[in-house]
Amino acid sequence: MTKRISAASAFLALMASPALAHHPLGGEVPQTVVNGVLSGIGHPIIGFDHLAFVLGIGLLAAFQKSRFVLPAGFVAGTVLGTLMIISGVTLPAVELVITASVLMVGVLAMMGRALPAAGAGVVAAGAGLFHGWAYGEAVIGAEPTPLIAYMAGFGVTQMAIAVGAMFAAQWVMTPRGDDAVMANLKPRLAGAMVAGVGLTYLVEIAEAAIFPAM
Repeated sequence: MTKRISAASAFLALMASPALAHHPLGGEVPQTVVNGVLSGIGHPIIGFDHLAFVLGIGLLAAFQKSRFVLPAGFVAGTVLGTLMIISGVTLPAVELVITASVLMVGVLAMMGRALPAAGAGVVAAGAGLFHGWAYGEAVIGAEPTPLIAYMAGFGVTQMAIAVGAMFAAQWVMTPRGDDAVMANLKPRLAGAMVAGVGLTYLVEIAEAAIFPAM
């Protein structure tokens, strides 16, 4: 089992690096509603750090009593974060915070504990500010209509992924026969994989800081 987790984490890490360099529409600012929606749908998927966090939010939500608080809080935070960068607001250490949030949500999902709903929602929204701020870099200068379409696209996409991961984790955790222990363990193992992705990004950031490109 440990070997499988390590192999899966390594595979996810390999997928993660090239994803950072790509943006929907090749980095062009969306000019139409259709482009805005497609770009919004693509960004949370192409940006693997964002995708890992959304999946982690879904996994963690499966252990909560108020299961939709975390996904809803995060999505609301991403919309607000995009509006912040469009309005000229600067957030500090965005890349580092996003990476740390991936590691954090993976560790919490791995622990499989219920969290206070209000506090968890606030923290999820806070992380969403930084993810949404990063999303907003792709639409600086966009007209209001494609901008709204873009936010609707990534908002719906993130909610669908998080809720899908939540229901999948709940289904996996449903005891079947004598497999009750493994049923409860599998979502936590998935959380460990998400944490592994976050740790990989942190190592990359640390390497870039220690050994800057000449």
